[in-house]
Order: sequence, then C-alpha cells, then structure tokens
Amino acid sequence: MVNKNQQLHLIPLNALLITGTDTDAGKTVLTTALAAYWKTYCAAQTLGILKPIQTGGSSLDAETVEGDRALYSRLFNLDPTEVTPLHFEAPLAPPLAAAREGRLVALDVPWQAFEAMRQKYNWVLVEALGGLGSPVTYETTVADLAWDWHLPAVLVVPVKLGAIGQTVANVALARQTRVHLKGIVLNCVQPCTEQEIADWAPADLIRSLTNVPVLGLIPHLTDPTNLNELAQAASNLDLERLLPLASLLTGIS
Repeated sequence: MVNKNQQLHLIPLNALLITGTDTDAGKTVLTTALAAYWKTYCAAQTLGILKPIQTGGSSLDAETVEGDRALYSRLFNLDPTEVTPLHFEAPLAPPLAAAREGRLVALDVPWQAFEAMRQKYNWVLVEALGGLGSPVTYETTVADLAWDWHLPAVLVVPVKLGAIGQTVANVALARQTRVHLKGIVLNCVQPCTEQEIADWAPADLIRSLTNVPVLGLIPHLTDPTNLNELAQAASNLDLERLLPLASLLTGIS
C-alpha cells in the first residue's frame, strides 16, 4: 500500500476515476458520455471501461446481466467480465454483499484487471461504486482506492436541493485522503430550468467554497443510451481536463 504521508504521488497518464456525491449522482451518464465522445471522435485509439466491483444482478451472461456492466458491454461492445471483474449478487455495499456469500472482497482481482487494462487500452475510464466515502471493504473506501491506484478523479454532482453541501463534504474528503480531484461535473438527474440549476447547484458558489473547477453541466438526457446525444453532452464539458489525450487528438483547446 502507498504511504499517505508522501507529498508526491505518481498519477497514471491514461486513466480517470468517475465518482459522485451519492449513489444516483450520474456517474454512469458521465462515463457513457465520455466513452461516446471517444468512440465518435477518437475511434483510432482504444478505450476501456472498468467498474471494479458490481453488486446486484444475477448472471454473467452478456445478454441477461443487469446493471452498468451490461450497459457498457452493449453500447461499446465490451466483454462484461472485463468491465466488472468482481461481482456479488446482493445489491448492497461490497463488504456486506460479499459477507452474504461467505466471501471477502479480494481487491487484488480488480487491481490486476485495472493494470491489464492500462496496458491494453490508450485510455481507461473507471466508474466508482458510490461516492468517495462508499465502502469497498470493511477498512477501505473509494477514496482509499483512488489513492492506492494513483487515480485522478472527477466528482459528479446531481443538480438538486442539497447539492452544495454534499459537494463541499466530498471535496473535503478528497483533500483529507489526498485524492487528486480534477474537477466537478454537474448533472441534471431530472429536467431542470436554468433558475433551478442556479438555485440548487450554482457553479460560482461551488467553485468559491471548494476551490475546485466546475468542468461543465450535463443536461437531462431523454435517452441516456443515445450515443449521439451522449457525445454532444460530453463535447460541452472541459475535455482538456477530463480527457487530455482526446483533446490532443481532436485539437480541443
């Protein structure tokens, strides 16, 4: 494990952790949007998607499995067992889901999958399970995983009442655990007016309170599986920070 007292922490050049303030913040929407943009504009380069652990669902069959693993496999023609190397049946926090099966959460399994993906693909998107404070084992959170895997992160914040306080708390946790937070992406989990966005998740106030850049907003998508809509939503974000390799390939500045 990496010593958290280190001042310098090496960060991989070809991976990004997508986490959120809570369970339904929109991590999957941002992951699919970035992947759709990559597929549309950077098709000559390879992209992998990893969800290290998934809880819930009942089968590894690509046609019947439920959840993010199935979505990524269908939209981007990925191997579902590669997308999610560790799976538990109960839709609970991983240590609890594992305990129901008389198992432990073996983090060496997703770690090895991550290392293999970094070697195989030009870029890897890693979707976290829950938020930075969500448990991975009885001793480890997503924030710990981000540090141990040397992963820079982006924080997805749902546009709703309470978003400001949740964002401040998550950024504080990121600083406490020394996670390199590249920025914040706001996500309209439901149709929002401009006034509602300004009232519930004002970008200027969030920037002022957290000293973290807001990298854009994803509007409410009527069909979150439409690759064209997803790619368009991603194109309005600060891709130079989120996908620096893609910005170089497409000439974004």
